[in-house]
Amino acid sequence: MKAKTLYWFVLSLSLFISSCSRAEESAADTITSPQLQGDSLQGKKVLIVYLSRTKNTKSLAEIIHGKIGGDLVPLELETPYPEHYQTTVEQVAQENRTGYLPPLKTKIADFETYDVVLVGFPTWGMQLPPPIKSFLKQHNLAGKTIIPFNTNAGYGIGSSFETVSQLCPDSKVLKGYTTKGGIERDGIFFVMEGEKVKRVEQEVQQWLTSIALLK
Repeated sequence: MKAKTLYWFVLSLSLFISSCSRAEESAADTITSPQLQGDSLQGKKVLIVYLSRTKNTKSLAEIIHGKIGGDLVPLELETPYPEHYQTTVEQVAQENRTGYLPPLKTKIADFETYDVVLVGFPTWGMQLPPPIKSFLKQHNLAGKTIIPFNTNAGYGIGSSFETVSQLCPDSKVLKGYTTKGGIERDGIFFVMEGEKVKRVEQEVQQWLTSIALLK
């Protein structure tokens, strides 16, 4: 009888230790889960601004806005660029050579109250578009978190993300996101639809999670 009692005691003790061990492993998995690492947007005010010519960057900005919320603002110029593609290319090249910053029509009230600013733009001439330079230079970005996002014609971001970092020396600049958009030069305009937009939505979800804006 004593042997039988001892057997059940040992068995119960083994099950208890095993259960505790599994609970500890589960807790460890929870603590190290990527979904629980990093900062969150709770209590932070978010601004998403974007420049878009063929509406691809606009669509990307809307996807981001749908996932994290905040205020969504298109950047408009006092004098819009010409509709003719080559004329705009030549004008932008001249602005880049001279350092000219086109005046913005868009005014953002209470800009100082925003904590996180996402800035979206296409790649123009492998550089940051002059209107985005205008935006970054005319606002006090010190202490804010700045996050670039981009559409391009297949040649990548060029120097654009690097320029964002240079223009925001007193900000925390996080990893940006880029995707291929239209190729206006070749008559390919809006492409953010169908399977393309589904793929971008998945990529944006992963990107926002990797920089801790989503859990």
